[in-house]
Amino acid sequence: MWLLRRKGPSGFSSSSTAEEVTDGIDGTGLTAIVTGASSGIGSETARVLALRGVHVIMGVRNLEAGRNVKETIVNENPSAKIDTMELDLSSMASVRKFASDYQSSGFPLNILINNAGIMATPFGLSKDNIEQQFATNHLGHFLLTDLLLENMKKTAVESEKEGRIVNVSSEAHRYTYPEGIQFDGINDESRYNKMQAYGQSKLSNILHANELTRRFKEGVNITANSLHPGIITTNLFRHFNYGNGLANTVGKLIFKNVQQGAATTCYLALHPQVKGVSGEYFMNSNLHKPTQHGQDVDLAKKLWDFTTNLIK
Repeated sequence: MWLLRRKGPSGFSSSSTAEEVTDGIDGTGLTAIVTGASSGIGSETARVLALRGVHVIMGVRNLEAGRNVKETIVNENPSAKIDTMELDLSSMASVRKFASDYQSSGFPLNILINNAGIMATPFGLSKDNIEQQFATNHLGHFLLTDLLLENMKKTAVESEKEGRIVNVSSEAHRYTYPEGIQFDGINDESRYNKMQAYGQSKLSNILHANELTRRFKEGVNITANSLHPGIITTNLFRHFNYGNGLANTVGKLIFKNVQQGAATTCYLALHPQVKGVSGEYFMNSNLHKPTQHGQDVDLAKKLWDFTTNLIK
């Protein structure tokens, strides 16, 4: 379809792949963490970053699945630098252990890709008694970023290269609860709507990047942006009864493949076009405007304070 191939100002479109948007870019000497890298767009992001010479640390909940992805990548690209580390974003203890182990490894950190996520799950609480989607998609990544930020600042100074934080959000942020974030009812099962709760968590990803940008003091050479990867037929759809049938029926018309789905993430991680760009939302490797909630400075500040209290 011609609409899918229509290029934006960046020169890329929704049909551009992760390899295409990073073509000719040398990431040698850079180190990146990719969460949720054992499947879907996370594994493709890890593969393409490694292809460009980046040392990739895959943060995965299932170590066996992560090792299988690593083996596949290395078989295709023997020079790939890939490591796997256990990370369950729904558990603050797991996030803290990952960050501690990472710091002990001595690895620098240029790029943090907060990619892992769950979608439209039935109501449930995390190990820390927080609604599962909010805990996994937002809280875990907020804590991870907070724990690794000093490493990123140090790396940016020592390497003289811009650090980049990339939050994988979604256009589903448009379908959150009417007030944006249900601060007084995060754990209220009676008010829970699985799609609005997903939208709330994805709105939180945008607000997190925006508030990070606001808080970065002058001289901090790190950017933070968020993105919509597109609608991709991955296992995120496992909680939809109609998901697989819908994907098979109209997938070729409206869905992206995984190679296209990872494009905007890789674009924000590596492309020189976005050097110095921060606090923005992207779709199809081009700037895109989020909702009013997604641009609300006061809401971003309130979410930051709310989340900070939860991780204490």
